[in-house]
Amino acid sequence: MPWPSLQRELWLARNPNRGRALPEVDSSPSPRRDPARAYGAFRRLALNRFSFLINGPGRWDPKREEYKAFGLPSKLDFDREVMLFRIAIEKACDLASEHNATGKLDNPLFWNLRKAFVQGELAGLTDEVNYAFQNFLMRSMFHKSIEATHRKIADFRFPHEWFPATRALQRTIHLHVGPTNSGKTYNALKALEDARSGIYAGPLRLLAHEVYSRFTAKGKKCALVTGEEQRIPEGEDLYFRSCTVEMTPLNHLVDVAVIDEIQMIGDAERGWAWTQAVLGVQAKEVHLCGEERAVELIQSLCRTTGDKLVIHRYQRLSPLQTMDESLKSSWKHLQKGDAVVSFSRVGIHALKKHIEKETGRRVAVVYGSLPPETRAQQAALFNDPDNDYDFLVASDAIGMGLNLEIKRVVFEQTTKRDNSSFRQISTSEIKQIGGRAGRYRTASHAIKSGSSEASDSDAASSGHERQVGLVTALEDDDLAVIQEAFERNPEPLRTAGIQPPPSVIERFSSYFPPNTPFSYILWRLRDIAQVSDRFHMCHAKEMLTVADLIQPFPMSVYDRCVLLNAPVFLREPNGAQVLQAFARCISNMDGGKLVDIQEVNLELLDIDKNKYPRGGAEYLRQLETLHKSITLYLWLTYRYSGVFTSQNLAFHVKGLVESKIDDFLDALDMTGESRMAIAARNRKAAKAAKLKKKKVLGEEGEEDVPGHEGVGDWNEDGRGEPLFEDPGDLEQATRPKPKSQRHNPFSGG
Repeated sequence: MPWPSLQRELWLARNPNRGRALPEVDSSPSPRRDPARAYGAFRRLALNRFSFLINGPGRWDPKREEYKAFGLPSKLDFDREVMLFRIAIEKACDLASEHNATGKLDNPLFWNLRKAFVQGELAGLTDEVNYAFQNFLMRSMFHKSIEATHRKIADFRFPHEWFPATRALQRTIHLHVGPTNSGKTYNALKALEDARSGIYAGPLRLLAHEVYSRFTAKGKKCALVTGEEQRIPEGEDLYFRSCTVEMTPLNHLVDVAVIDEIQMIGDAERGWAWTQAVLGVQAKEVHLCGEERAVELIQSLCRTTGDKLVIHRYQRLSPLQTMDESLKSSWKHLQKGDAVVSFSRVGIHALKKHIEKETGRRVAVVYGSLPPETRAQQAALFNDPDNDYDFLVASDAIGMGLNLEIKRVVFEQTTKRDNSSFRQISTSEIKQIGGRAGRYRTASHAIKSGSSEASDSDAASSGHERQVGLVTALEDDDLAVIQEAFERNPEPLRTAGIQPPPSVIERFSSYFPPNTPFSYILWRLRDIAQVSDRFHMCHAKEMLTVADLIQPFPMSVYDRCVLLNAPVFLREPNGAQVLQAFARCISNMDGGKLVDIQEVNLELLDIDKNKYPRGGAEYLRQLETLHKSITLYLWLTYRYSGVFTSQNLAFHVKGLVESKIDDFLDALDMTGESRMAIAARNRKAAKAAKLKKKKVLGEEGEEDVPGHEGVGDWNEDGRGEPLFEDPGDLEQATRPKPKSQRHNPFSGG
């Protein structure tokens, strides 16, 4: 199909109610739906993707081992199956058009394809067509008894049974719920501090660092355990552990465990880690901290496990209100104690430079991927009322518990990029980030005083005047979104995420022929999985791609499962090649010295940014790729220490790269008009994405699937805030400025 025709079909499939109108974003009522026409367009699109596959990456090749696994000994057999699968797609779309059968039970092929298109655009649809075709090829490969065994293994209705040692304990679950700035985390950490042994598990590395620093300052032996860094007290058998939630130890019996931001149990991709920690941690007392909307779900889980549940509800200790006016697009309206929120590191540093130029006052920056020492220094500069660091520019990481003396939160914009599209940030995110306004004490105070938490309860009890926290935005359009969010409550969590442990995947894999693609095995497990109405299957979008990339390298199912959860970076230049290089080392159990892995571009360290032949923007992207390569290497050193043996060198290189990136970001500049144009573009893209989803789903309405909780999908182990939200932002920020526009407000001239 010619590309203009494909674009037309794509538009029709996304917008079944718009007829032949040109694509525009508006909110006007749509004409009555014509299912036959819309589904006909979608059928042509699905068939087009299938043709692309069989004539391109999935074309017949007698040397491809996976075709033997799928029972295709010859091209004649392949062509026959291709024809039959085309008919299957056509019948599924006809069933949707003629009988309005679009559900998972009455039309599973159509439902899967359409869902993949909605969530992943053309790339998602193409992947789903590929796995659906593989599943079609397997339709007669298994005896009924094997099929029954598959379904028995994929019965995930009772995930609490995966942790028999924990079920033998009589635990008490303390659920601390309330808004930000209510003291709920303070009380949970106080219980941890008073215990003989215990665990803190949080969503961010920076929170694990904060608790580790507090306990260490208090003189308590504490380990720091994150995916890419582990600090274990030497010569100690009994110590506390502060970790990211994915690293929660499940085989240690402790007195108290604190699991922070429990509402993230409902996250589409990371929720499994909270569910695993809640169901599996071996602690006499488990303290869960988070939002009110998690209560009903936790009550249900406790009824299942038999644990005693005690609910502690908190009220905010200082007032919070949204303002009636925005900053009217002018940073000159900033006030001392303001924190401006941006969603990328390029945005943060560009804003810092622009605000300093506009106001003549200094700006501190705080975000999750800053080194802990730098982050603490920047926070201290902002919190000190006696210097000229009047403002803070920060990422949405401040919404997850960073304790800063913020008087007012200012949103630069209320849209952000998640994976391939922009979206408006959720009610929960707006409230969590905005709720950081009006805080009194900070982490540095807690460390100096030796208290376990920077709690507003201390300020409230000491007679300080309560400070009203204020929330606003740079522009009126975003302020309206914020005001609306604070007027409503987020929906209660309906499901908790689960992910089958490697032992289950190993057992399931044993029933497939040799050379069956691991990605198909994972897809099949997901497709036939049985889950109760209180759970959902977590499935990282890149997981199947990772499985395909490591397919050529012989290794155990367990090793493949390890790499599925690694902090890969496939959207970055050379990301896939770096992953395959590391997979080759694991397969060979050798060759893991950092200097021997050619795909890790260490030569970049010797290149001056002003002499890089492809320009500043590409230099920064390559630095980011190198940083992520080193981060992945460090992550692997803790899992394959005998293979990846250059941990000390990797930490050194990581520091060098971070220094180069920081120097580059500090030099960024961007006009206020450019930032506002970017915000307007992002708002338009988010509206278009929302409208597309609504119209593609048609009569089914908004799709009932879990979304992202907390601060988005960047914050898992090994990752930080995105460098940029759109490549054009990076090009604009690194474009050389005329000398007449260069100015340092602090140079004295």
